[in-house]
Amino acid sequence: MTETVSRPTRLGAPDGLPTEILHYIGGRTVPSRSGRTFATLDPVSNEPYAQVAAGDAEDVAAAVVAATAAFTDGPWPRMLPRGRARVLHAIADAIESRDEQIAEFEAWDTGLPISQARGQAHRAAENFRFFADLMVGLGEDAYRVGSSQLNYTLREPVGVAGLITPWNTPFMLESWKLAPSLAAGCTVILKPAEWTPLSASLLPEIVAEAGLPAGVLNIVHGIGEEAGAALVAHPDVPLISFTGETTTGQIIMRSGADHLKGLSMELGGKSPCIVFADADLERALDAAVFGVFSLNGERCTAGSRILVERSIYDDFVARLAERAGNVVVGPPGEADTQLGALVHAEHYERVKQYVRIGVQEGARLVAGGDRPAHLPGGNYLAATVFCDVTPAMRIFQEEIFGPVVCVTPFEDEADAVRLANATKYGLAAYVWTSDLRRGHRVAAEVQSGMCWLNSHNVRDLRTPFGGIKASGLGHEGGTHSIDFYTHQRVVHVAVGDLAPPRFGLRP
Repeated sequence: MTETVSRPTRLGAPDGLPTEILHYIGGRTVPSRSGRTFATLDPVSNEPYAQVAAGDAEDVAAAVVAATAAFTDGPWPRMLPRGRARVLHAIADAIESRDEQIAEFEAWDTGLPISQARGQAHRAAENFRFFADLMVGLGEDAYRVGSSQLNYTLREPVGVAGLITPWNTPFMLESWKLAPSLAAGCTVILKPAEWTPLSASLLPEIVAEAGLPAGVLNIVHGIGEEAGAALVAHPDVPLISFTGETTTGQIIMRSGADHLKGLSMELGGKSPCIVFADADLERALDAAVFGVFSLNGERCTAGSRILVERSIYDDFVARLAERAGNVVVGPPGEADTQLGALVHAEHYERVKQYVRIGVQEGARLVAGGDRPAHLPGGNYLAATVFCDVTPAMRIFQEEIFGPVVCVTPFEDEADAVRLANATKYGLAAYVWTSDLRRGHRVAAEVQSGMCWLNSHNVRDLRTPFGGIKASGLGHEGGTHSIDFYTHQRVVHVAVGDLAPPRFGLRP
C-alpha cells in the first residue's frame, strides 16, 4: 500500500504508479524508523519515479516482533490447512484481478517486455493455488513395526521465515517463496530486491483483501547489505530462503551459521544447451534463442552456453546469429518487443563490460554487442552472440545474466559432457538429440540440478527446483518446499507388549 498519483508522472508510466513505497509491518504501511529513503529508477530513462523506505536493523526488528506475535499468538499457524488454503486461493483471485496492473508495473520497473510480463501474474496466482492445494492433500507419515509399535510424524511450521527475492521477474519469484511458506503456516518477512520494489507494493492490499491476518506477511524494503543482512543475522528468524548471486549466498551462509539457520538458496548459473547433429535443429534453435533472449536474458536458468556438435557448428552459428539479429529490441511497453531494457544502469554496464571482455579474449562476435541504433537512451543491448568460445574465457565461466550467449563446438558425446561440466555452476542444462538413449546418458552425466531433454524450460511445480555445485543449496518445489518450512517430528508408540531390557537388577 503506497501513496499514489492519479495520473502517470511520465509518458508511458502505468496508472497508479506510486511516488512513495513504504514497509508493511504488522498490517500497516510504515516509513523507515530512521526516515531514510532511496530513489528507485525505471530502466528506460534511468530517472527516479518513487522514493522507497530504506530499511535497516531497526525496521527488521520491528517486523520480527510483528511476525513472531502473529506466529505465537495469532490464528495462522493453528488453522487447518483448508482454512489457510481458502485465504491463499483468495490471494490468487486478487492477483488475477490485477493481472494487467501487475504486468504494467513489472514492465515499467524491470524493463521486461510487457508481452512476457503479462504471464507473471498468472504464474504467481498458480503458485498460491498449487501450494494451497498441496498442503490440504499432504498427509503425515505413519509406520507400523509389526504388532508392537506405531510410529507417526507431526508436521508443524518452523516459525518466522525470511524471504529475500531477486530483481528478475520479482512478483512471480516473491510468490514462489510466499506461497509455500504461508501454506505451511509460517509467518514471513519479505525483503524485495531494491532495484525492483514496485510490484511488491501491491501485496499489502492484495493480502488484506484476501483476509490474511495482520502480521503474517511483513515487507521490509532496503539495500541488501543493510535490510537483507539484518534479516539474515536476526536470531529469531530461523529460516532464510534466498535467490540471487552465488557470492551473496556465501555471505548469507557465513552469517546464518551463527544461529544454525535453515537455508534454501538458488544461486547463479551458466547453463549449457547441448545440440547434437541428429537433433531437430529447428526446434533446438527456437529453444536456444528463446532460452537466452527471453526475459532480457536475466534469468537464472538461461541456456547461456550453447555447445554444438562440430559437423553442424558453422551452420548452427550462422542461423543463430541471423535469428539474434532479428530479435526485436524496444521499449518494454510495446506489444512487439521481444527484448526490453536491462534492469538497472549498473547492471547494464556490467553486461557491456562482459561483451568487451569477450572481444578482448578472442571470441568471435557474430551478432549484437552494442546498443541498437534506434534506441539512443535507456539500458538497451542488442541480442548478442559470441562463437568460438573456449573454456578458458571468462565469458564461458562467469554468469553474465543478460542477452549474451556463448557458442562452443564439441567433437563427441564425451567432449560435450566435459564442456558442459567445465564451470563451477550446476543449475540447469538442456540436451537436444533424437537418440533418446544418448539423451538419457548425457542428462545423467551433466552436473546440473535440472535438465530438460528435447524441451525448453517448462516448469512442473511438483518437481524439485534448485542447483548443485555453486548454483545452490537445497531444493524447493512441491513437497520439498513444504519440508523446508516445516519441522517433522516423530512419535513412537508402543501398542504391543514391548518390554525394554532390564538393567540394574541384583543377580
